[in-house]
Amino acid sequence: MKVELFHRPGNTAAKVMLNPGESCTTESGAMIAMSGHMEISTTTHKKGSGGLLKAAKRLLSGESFFLNHFTPQGKPGEVWLGSGLAGDMLVRELQGENLIVQSGSFLACSENINVDLGWQGFKSLLSGESVFWLHLNGSGTLVLSSFGAIYPVEVNGEYIVDTGHIVAFEESLNFTLSKAGGSWLQSWLGGEGIVCRFKGRGTVWCQSHNPGSFGALLGPNLRPL
Repeated sequence: MKVELFHRPGNTAAKVMLNPGESCTTESGAMIAMSGHMEISTTTHKKGSGGLLKAAKRLLSGESFFLNHFTPQGKPGEVWLGSGLAGDMLVRELQGENLIVQSGSFLACSENINVDLGWQGFKSLLSGESVFWLHLNGSGTLVLSSFGAIYPVEVNGEYIVDTGHIVAFEESLNFTLSKAGGSWLQSWLGGEGIVCRFKGRGTVWCQSHNPGSFGALLGPNLRPL
């Protein structure tokens, strides 16, 4: 599985090239276009298996209940993928390590990567973000999407990131959810609310825009049907 990214960083699309026998697992609705000899199967977990419990857990995290699997028949093929919000994409090779991904940022992966869910504790209920985040592990290629530009932050010690701007982070980092300001009133008045305080050594990938803030600005301007 090879991936090329086009029209970065504002309107990125991913071209996934597959050899016969290779499969690409994608979030439901991510396909833009594909080769005519591409076979599609839809499951609730990995190709060839059910996994209703894992699918229900993904649904709680904000991801779709179903996953699509693309496999070219007889010769190499390609599938083009896009995300729901305009922004960038990240292609990362996993070699057995674990990555924690914010809800809505998972786009696609090779078939040897597992997509599961992790509980982040009751404090995340206060953050206005997902209570559950995705855990991805295995060996293969992973494609993540972001709202706006995506960039890495190398943490060596302690670093604070707004929850709505997190795309993914390495599991080597420990984190706690806390108020941004000196008090809850200051945090609320400053518009920051809950932040993630990372400790340790590892990488956090951030997005330049916050989907929650964008929705709050856009919502009052939408006319009812």
